[in-house]
Amino acid sequence: MALALAAVLALGLSCPGPLGAVAGDAAGTAEQPSSAQQPDLPDGPESTALSPECRVPGSKLFTIAPLRRVRKALRERRTVKVLAIGSSSTLGSGASSPAASYPARLEDELEKLFPNVDIDVVNRGISGEIATGAAERMKAAIAEVDPDLVVWQVGANDALARVDPDAFSAVLNETVQWLQAHKIDVVLVDPQYAAALAQDDDYARIVQAIETVSRRDRVPLVRRFEAMRYLAGQAKSPRDGFQLSDLGYRCMAEHVAHAITVSLIQAEAVVPGTPPQPVPAPPSGDPAPPR
Repeated sequence: MALALAAVLALGLSCPGPLGAVAGDAAGTAEQPSSAQQPDLPDGPESTALSPECRVPGSKLFTIAPLRRVRKALRERRTVKVLAIGSSSTLGSGASSPAASYPARLEDELEKLFPNVDIDVVNRGISGEIATGAAERMKAAIAEVDPDLVVWQVGANDALARVDPDAFSAVLNETVQWLQAHKIDVVLVDPQYAAALAQDDDYARIVQAIETVSRRDRVPLVRRFEAMRYLAGQAKSPRDGFQLSDLGYRCMAEHVAHAITVSLIQAEAVVPGTPPQPVPAPPSGDPAPPR
């Protein structure tokens, strides 16, 4: 994984080694059906860029979109600041230590992939938080951290609290557009899978709403729901009850790092047969803070 950054960004899909394996997973990931509506997505090959316990086919793992601010920071070899925001999965509930949480592991994964650049992942997870809560504190967290990238783990608590999916979608869309207007990159992470919730219509609608926003606003999406369902079907156990285990947090970090890396390698690529989706224009003047 210790390829020179310039070579990675210059070679793109032809880069060798582990990052080449990452790049090879990109085909067909930009416009896949929703996991909530399409339970039988084709498996395809598992990604060999992931550790064996965490391997998931690319079609089930992520969609890609440009991360221009992160790409610029990497090219300038300056510290890349990442704000990890979300609920208990971000906070690290159930982890054996703070170092085992997914944001801490994400920092480690990204620094392995880009060894000549400092990566600073700041954890701002709060247990039980729904999207409106995260949106309300987003502006203060961004003023403090000044991130290049926000990784937003969102949706599980909204589904469990029976938040109206249309209201949830509106908050998510407004906040993503606010971040884009401030030229901050965004990666969305959808809810985790649990067998008891797999047939729950409200849970499925929240998962679908996140995918719809990610496509409309053209931001990468980590399909945690579909990835965890695949791992459960392979008799791998990334969870302890509803909370993630240390293995689950490691897999989550690998999956997020994988989505970020492929989006960077294919930053401006358009998957054949897929019409590009416009990024909403920033509003004039200073955009209103998310509600």
